Amino acid sequence: MQRFVSSIEDTPFLSLCCQTQLTFLLCVAAVAWEAGKPLVIEEVEVAPPQAMEVRLKILYTSLCHTDVYFWEAKGQKPIFPRILGHEAAGIVESVGEGVTDLAPGDHVLPVFTGECKECAHCLSEESNMCNLLRINTDRGVMLSDGQSRFTIKGKPINHFLGTSTFSEYTVVHSGCVAKINPLAPLDKVCVLSCGFSTGFGATVNVAKPTKGSTVAVFGLGAVGLAAAEGARVSGASRIIGVDVNPKRFEEAKKFGVNEFVNPKDYDRPVQEVIAEMTGGGADRSVECTGNIDAMISAFECVHDGWGVAVLVGVPHKDAVLKTHPVNFLNERTLKGTFFGNYKPRSDLPSVVERYMNKEIELEKFITHEVTFSEINKAFDYMLQGASLRCIIRMDG
Repeated sequence: MQRFVSSIEDTPFLSLCCQTQLTFLLCVAAVAWEAGKPLVIEEVEVAPPQAMEVRLKILYTSLCHTDVYFWEAKGQKPIFPRILGHEAAGIVESVGEGVTDLAPGDHVLPVFTGECKECAHCLSEESNMCNLLRINTDRGVMLSDGQSRFTIKGKPINHFLGTSTFSEYTVVHSGCVAKINPLAPLDKVCVLSCGFSTGFGATVNVAKPTKGSTVAVFGLGAVGLAAAEGARVSGASRIIGVDVNPKRFEEAKKFGVNEFVNPKDYDRPVQEVIAEMTGGGADRSVECTGNIDAMISAFECVHDGWGVAVLVGVPHKDAVLKTHPVNFLNERTLKGTFFGNYKPRSDLPSVVERYMNKEIELEKFITHEVTFSEINKAFDYMLQGASLRCIIRMDG
């Protein structure tokens, strides 16, 4: 449902509409009114894009565990009402002043982090941590003017991660939008805007395993399986999956994992188990759980002299990683990564092309699909541990 409107009662964004020839519109969105309560499909008003912003028509979105984490609001500042969602694909509906590299009709991926292409990080070949547009989980408004582009009967509704893709239409900073091949199937490549790229990039861009090497992946959720896919594509001969849930092992075989370790099966540290299995340690490890003990194990399980461990999971804010300095002196390397070290606008189009060229497989990550009106089912599937990625079709 979408309806353009040219007048409205006095609302917080009335002044926005007067600044542009574009109109605001009415559409439906899934609104989180309270922590942990089912989302409610509501009619929302979406203001026009302002300078350096674009308004997108979202065609497909998917549920990431980050959405669930902030919906539950157990470990961070609760911000409600809010329109969640950050893993999606759609089409540019309109652009604001100053936007020159996007136009209506472009096929795009909105991304929770951005690339201004001007700051020191964007100009560096090594970093994707844009000073202007890096992730901000507490900001519920647009960067330019501190206002929301969403209202319901005049009441502002908070944005989420600058994307808010659980809405038929959303407004995003143009630096957080990657223009992609219009032939790419949006119901598949939508998963590239967060989870897959985070795990896959951690392996291929940061760990960089060589052909024939051994890679240990800690945590076999969606991000961990993407990391395993990266190891498979890189030609690793041994991909060791480490997880305390044995039910994940069979599914992981589809992603190249060919050996499995459940830490609960041993009465000694899992890093010792992996070192024994591999004759001294894995060549590379990728940690995707956020558990501090798994992080320590991932670092200590790599081979001295050349082993590289990459941390992907986000730990508790008070967590402290402790390991003996000798582990570093023996030439083990510990790295961290954010969004797989991908620059959203520069790099994601090439990841889409890798999918189009059948170099990577996305279909096996998509385990469920629901209509937009059934969005709460996607939450149920994830909470039950039944899904990797559930695609939400915005046309139903």
